[in-house]
Amino acid sequence: MTKIYRREMVKGGAAVGIAAIAGGFATRNGARADDAPIQLKLANDLPFSHPNTVRTQEAIERIHKESDGRLHIELFPNNQMGGDSDMLSQLRSGALELFLCTGQLLSTLVPSVSVYGVSYAFTDYDTVWKAMDGELGAMVRGLAEKAGLHVFDKMWDAGFRHIASIPHPIKTPADLKGFKIRVPISPLWTSTFTALGAAPTSIPFAQVYSAMQTRLVDGQDVSLAGLESAKFYEVAKYASLTRHMWEGFLLLANRRSWQALPANLQEIVSRNLNAAALAARDDIMKQEETLQVTLTQHGMEFNAPPAQPFRETLRQAGYYATWKAKYGNQAWAMLEKFSGPLV
Repeated sequence: MTKIYRREMVKGGAAVGIAAIAGGFATRNGARADDAPIQLKLANDLPFSHPNTVRTQEAIERIHKESDGRLHIELFPNNQMGGDSDMLSQLRSGALELFLCTGQLLSTLVPSVSVYGVSYAFTDYDTVWKAMDGELGAMVRGLAEKAGLHVFDKMWDAGFRHIASIPHPIKTPADLKGFKIRVPISPLWTSTFTALGAAPTSIPFAQVYSAMQTRLVDGQDVSLAGLESAKFYEVAKYASLTRHMWEGFLLLANRRSWQALPANLQEIVSRNLNAAALAARDDIMKQEETLQVTLTQHGMEFNAPPAQPFRETLRQAGYYATWKAKYGNQAWAMLEKFSGPLV
């Protein structure tokens, strides 16, 4: 029996998908098949139950129906296509046609894309969506396009980040002095907590529970959804709603695959996936309220410290000046148009 490995399936599926898109036909025994359905793959790193995944699947079903079965998108959530960096590489090569990608990850290709993730630039959703559905989002999409990608209009919500703590709640910047905190692998995250006086360390997400259980770290930077799904309430008592960063997903398409789609199918895909992003935003906002109740029932204690003392500590530490120099004056000016003065 011949074994077919996932990597081979990915490559083979991409070849078939792109050929079907580009030529408008598939071949069987040398015959044309102009009505053969177009096959695309869409991947993310989110659980099956995450609102973004659920809404994406709903959109895929509508796309299939509205295209009269001409276009079929297969969804691969929960890192089924590999790690984030692997999926981004697959997208650029054409082995993957669609990918829900964080700005932090995309900034490895286009550094200024992640400018919206600067700490305490945003502390509420009204400001986030005014910026990301407005000029700041347009600038970010334009930068991403320069990487040879097609970027959908609406950004997806990855949530505000908070601090889960074992020894004590985080009420002021002083509570972070020497605090051993796990952060994602990102210079922006690491520099944020270094400037706040903490001791950040990057640990793979799968190892965070044991790191907190053994007190390798005192706490972690995390979304409420992450707190609940990974059962961190079992090893951390306090949840401080610091909202110190907001992260979002850009829905990206391989440009060659996208441009090969007929214009009417591009319209169907764009309209439905952009609508799904908006629906998922509402789901996540409602979920945050529900999760606070659920986590409280699990024994967690919540507090919501004011943002200004943290923002001022970062300013005095030179955090904002450093990132302004890295992102450049133009990108920074666009950020401050919505965040207000940071430096």
